[in-house]
Amino acid sequence: MRYYIIAGEASGDLHGSNLMRAILRQDPQAEFRFWGGDAMSAVGGKPVRHIRDLAIMGFVEVVKNLGTVTQNINLCKQDILRFQPDAIVYIDYPGFNLRIARFAHAHGFLNVHYISPQLWAWKKGRIKSMRRDLDCLCYILPFEQDFYARNNFPKAVYVGHPLLDAVAQFKEQSAADPLQSSPSRRLIALLPGSRKQELKRSLPPMLHVARTHPECDFVIGGMTLLGDNFYSPFISDLPNVRVVYDQTYRLLSSAYAALVCSGTATLETALFNVPQVVCYRANAASASIARVLIGNRIKYISLPNLIADAPVVVELIQQDFTAERLEQEFRRIVDDSSYRQSVLDGYARVHNLLGNAGASDRTAAEIIKRIRRK
Repeated sequence: MRYYIIAGEASGDLHGSNLMRAILRQDPQAEFRFWGGDAMSAVGGKPVRHIRDLAIMGFVEVVKNLGTVTQNINLCKQDILRFQPDAIVYIDYPGFNLRIARFAHAHGFLNVHYISPQLWAWKKGRIKSMRRDLDCLCYILPFEQDFYARNNFPKAVYVGHPLLDAVAQFKEQSAADPLQSSPSRRLIALLPGSRKQELKRSLPPMLHVARTHPECDFVIGGMTLLGDNFYSPFISDLPNVRVVYDQTYRLLSSAYAALVCSGTATLETALFNVPQVVCYRANAASASIARVLIGNRIKYISLPNLIADAPVVVELIQQDFTAERLEQEFRRIVDDSSYRQSVLDGYARVHNLLGNAGASDRTAAEIIKRIRRK
């Protein structure tokens, strides 16, 4: 069978690659065409666009790049018509994917959305078009079950969180290969995000902490698609900071603590049981728009806190994300043993709520079942 898969970000590329492997286990003759990154390309199939050309975040940034976004949407529509897939799988990336889903539904294609948009936080109005355009919505967060039940979405299916699959796969396949330069020095992971605009806002305060703690080794989880030319100017005068590329799990498996830009990495850090401080600063205009749209619907932005519905980790957001506050919270996760233990206890609750691995296989089974029914 033929599968057209659209992922627009690094996390989607990871989840897409694991989903493709799961589909191949159940449909060995599967043929893939996709929008994604290196992880999906490693599985096989025909790439259309790379995520490096797609990751645009924030209201202002999207407006600035509207011409590129429109070109990509038109290309995607025509490419789908040429490929004639048995199913189209949309991985998160809702601003783009839901537009394609509307088009694909009108042309009679089977639509499966994997990893739900955060409708419980904002843009709940999307649910009407999603009911119409999607044949199946595979959601991954346990608290979303109540949301979709209350909002009459019978085509929504809970499959579990795919990061459980990814972390389990890493732990099974990877031999111990620590990144520490010296066992006597604490290794601190810096995960400043995957988009240039995120990195430019989050990395300088993180590096301020590195500057004031020469006794620790700081390692940035970097992206090959950005390269040394991007990272080097930030760290040229910091001998205790280095970059490793595309090795986030290896980095987290060695880390004593972490400073993390809000996003998927916050849950990855929790699944590796690394105490963290979560931080995020958006473009001021984008942040103002988000505050209006979200209102008081959510109390947290990091996945560990959202899943536990409790402040498992500290979040430094917008004006609270300063070098001084980050330094203060860094000292707690590094030096305060009782606080570190409280974070680890919170992680244990998150692990319990997420349940077992297998999201990729369950999602693959849902897709194949619906293709065969059609």
